[in-house]
Amino acid sequence: MEQNRYLVIAGCLSFLAALMHLACIIGGPEWYLFFGAGEKMAQMARDGDSYPTIATLVISAILAGWGFYALSGANVIFKLPLLKTCLVLITSVYLIRGALGLIGPWLTDSPAVHHNSMTFWMVSSVICLIYGAFYMMGTKKLMQ
Repeated sequence: MEQNRYLVIAGCLSFLAALMHLACIIGGPEWYLFFGAGEKMAQMARDGDSYPTIATLVISAILAGWGFYALSGANVIFKLPLLKTCLVLITSVYLIRGALGLIGPWLTDSPAVHHNSMTFWMVSSVICLIYGAFYMMGTKKLMQ
């Protein structure tokens, strides 16, 4: 069976995102700030609080798991359980996060949203939409 190139790319993108999150842990507070985690996360990292590390590790593990699901759907690795269902859910999360991130900050004054810059919301949302598009095209091909 041939490989699904869209899911290979999607998996690589998720692994890249996972690695970038790990880089924030290694790079410290300045990296948290540069990648848009916000001043609060950077300050907690400066203070030696374990929360930024734990939260970032969890996010990184989830993104890596999504990468494995993409590679599984691409026939690069063994078939993972609930493969098609998980790929649809992963695709949905990326696309919904991307869409909401583009419009949400304009519709609310919530400090929970605005602790990140508009640049962070726009850039990260476009990235999520690109990732979601690869997952969507690959999942669609897999379902045919």
